[in-house]
Amino acid sequence: MPAVVVEHLAKSYEGNQAVEDVTFEVAEGEVFALLGPNGAGKTTVIEILEGFRRRERGRVEVLGYDPANHGTSRELREQMGVVLQELAVEPFLSVRQALTRNAGYYPNPRPVDEVLELVGLSEKSDDRVKSLSGGQQRRLDLGLGIVGNPRLLFLDEPTTGFDPSARRGAWEVVRALTGGGTTVVLTTHYMDEAEALADRVAVINAGHIVAQGAPGSLGGRDVGEASIRFRLSGTAGAPPLPVAARVSGGGAYEIKTGREVEVLAALTSWALREQVDVVGLTVERLTLEDVYLRLTGHAPDAGDPSGAAERE
Repeated sequence: MPAVVVEHLAKSYEGNQAVEDVTFEVAEGEVFALLGPNGAGKTTVIEILEGFRRRERGRVEVLGYDPANHGTSRELREQMGVVLQELAVEPFLSVRQALTRNAGYYPNPRPVDEVLELVGLSEKSDDRVKSLSGGQQRRLDLGLGIVGNPRLLFLDEPTTGFDPSARRGAWEVVRALTGGGTTVVLTTHYMDEAEALADRVAVINAGHIVAQGAPGSLGGRDVGEASIRFRLSGTAGAPPLPVAARVSGGGAYEIKTGREVEVLAALTSWALREQVDVVGLTVERLTLEDVYLRLTGHAPDAGDPSGAAERE
């Protein structure tokens, strides 16, 4: 049974359609990233899955439950963790007290010391929440989301405010969770984060899913045109390149092709035969950010200084 099922989901606000005919599934144990610009509808979708908003039309199941059914909401919440964009913990609690209190809401929580270690807050366990830096508060958010040992975890912009080292640490926490069988639904504006963590992504724009699939193949990334770049050394007296290439002012060559295997074979065979050194050879296709831009017309809004959620 999939962890999440969404079929033909629709929701509007005062006549404005925020979400229209959205359909996707999330398999148990996978990381599923929902990407989209602010106002695209992703917050509405996530809040419906979490049970914070009611849908107008469509079918939604989360861990086999309808999140809109108040009669089973407790059973669902005991198996679900949520990491929101903003910390909602009393500032005078210590980190350990906040985690211990949250652990008490769940039937089979993780040990608090284990969570402190996972999120890198062991040395801050007795510090008050109000004394934490922004990045440390986000780590506490993550700890509060996982302390209940959930089957399904919703992560809403989990690494906003993290430095690069802390971000990689958070990624390792997510990988450890999924390795233990936890399903993760992630929203992020960082395309490298989606590519590093997600098994599958869906891009939502103007209330519609415009593409979904594995990050490496989304929007035809795996079959589109490739750019081959390199420099040459020891070219004195060498014959012309075996393939047409554009040369930049700095002496770098670039070849754009949809037949990169053939081109690479021709280029490397030529270099070996003519004893020419090919330096800094790289092959690049469209990045996930390139595809995202094509699909939405918006650049990823990584690091919105206001930290505000999308308005829909």
